[in-house]
Amino acid sequence: MGKPTGFLEHERATIPDRPPLERIKDWKEIHDLRSDDAVKTQASRCMDCGTPYCHTGLMFGGMSSGCPINNLIPEFNDLVYRGRWDEALERLLKTNNFPDFTGRVCPAPCEGGCVLGSIEPPVTIKNVECTISDRGWEDGRMTPKPPAERTGKTVAVVGSGPAGLAAADQLNQAGHTVTVFEREDRPGGLLMYGIPNMKLDKQEVVDRRIELMKAEGIDFKCNVFVAKNNEWTPSRLRKEFDAVILCCGATKPRDLEIKGRKAKGVHMAMDFLTANTRHQLDHHFDGTNPELNATGKDVVVIGGGDTGTDCVGTSLRQGCNSVCQLEIMPQPPMERAANNPWPEWPKVYKMDYGQQEAEAVQGADPRKYLVMTKAILKDEEGKVKGLQVVDITWGKDEQGRFVPEETEGTLRTIDAQLILLAMGFVGPEQKIINQFKLETDARSNVKAEHEVYTTNVEGVFAAGDMRRGQSLVVWAINEGRGAARECDRFLMGSTQLP
Repeated sequence: MGKPTGFLEHERATIPDRPPLERIKDWKEIHDLRSDDAVKTQASRCMDCGTPYCHTGLMFGGMSSGCPINNLIPEFNDLVYRGRWDEALERLLKTNNFPDFTGRVCPAPCEGGCVLGSIEPPVTIKNVECTISDRGWEDGRMTPKPPAERTGKTVAVVGSGPAGLAAADQLNQAGHTVTVFEREDRPGGLLMYGIPNMKLDKQEVVDRRIELMKAEGIDFKCNVFVAKNNEWTPSRLRKEFDAVILCCGATKPRDLEIKGRKAKGVHMAMDFLTANTRHQLDHHFDGTNPELNATGKDVVVIGGGDTGTDCVGTSLRQGCNSVCQLEIMPQPPMERAANNPWPEWPKVYKMDYGQQEAEAVQGADPRKYLVMTKAILKDEEGKVKGLQVVDITWGKDEQGRFVPEETEGTLRTIDAQLILLAMGFVGPEQKIINQFKLETDARSNVKAEHEVYTTNVEGVFAAGDMRRGQSLVVWAINEGRGAARECDRFLMGSTQLP
């Protein structure tokens, strides 16, 4: 696919980001203006590799390799290289409801599985995907396409994150009447409040997609917390709708049970990010705890991953005094380790946008590896003033389990007036699960098989992080599409949804 000699003639070049010291002055997306000709050149690097792994969506080493929604990547690369943008968009939308989202926030497991990536830097698949989508919007190709006929069947989708939106979109295309219930004041779930604006613009990207879905006939009901709402109860949903799909996410954060945890100024990362996005959208905090503001403070982020990076980038834009990020795991190697071969996801050292910005401001990567927090320190008023940390190494106990071992003489104090806990999520909130009387698995997720999505309650389906645990946006889309397919089969006896 692409130009036969493209990968030999051209080096990998991603769409450039705006300079870090420039972009931290605003909340606009970090990417600079793209060049469509440059993207076509990058698409030409797609090899005629024979057996492409980029679109397989396989699991290796517990991580995704290739696209979980099986995007037809070699095909749209070839179409882009040839300048056939409209056909490329059609090909992309066959498998991906929201390439405008994944093209911005997906970590691109497709690139980890790229065959060219086994010998050279991989094709810039994510950039190509995003450009196809953006051009579709710019060229007026993304217009409402409501179904020609309605089936008379009704479906309630609870949760409007990527899984819920994907399920709603698919079921609406199948002709069912879909109502999406969202507990927040705006649709989008994680996409709206969990991901900062500099990664995913809310008005230019998320809102325009929601408005398109509304124009196609999907009804969104916001400020409806089904587990706490006296009007829209689980029993009413089951009575008034022919089927229900639960896509409520895995929103229960992992806490840090140490001395001083209750000090004022220690917050969950998602609370911090949500408050900031509300401020950007509403232009006021509207009663939000003023502690959720990094301005003039020394900030410590405990935990890595995308959420930790987002906390770093947000703190810098709020005007923090300093920001430090603590990780209990070792620094990844600069190149693939022997036990991390292609096509596994490459577990290598990289600096994401937040770390790049911190380095530009502070002179170094803000991450400190193999550091464990021992205690949180507070002043006479109960406000956080710092934390006690110690360096560790990883050993094994008598049962062969990895355990942290403290390094003697490394106990020290780090100043902090704001501590953000970004250590991942442990599962979905249980109240709605209990109200629907759903069975759960050993990890407290809703018990429903992948590719089946049926729960123990007839007509109730579960998908996304609520079923599989914390995962990627692209996996949520995969699950939402799959749940829609099985829901359609349940309603109609057969299905033509992919």
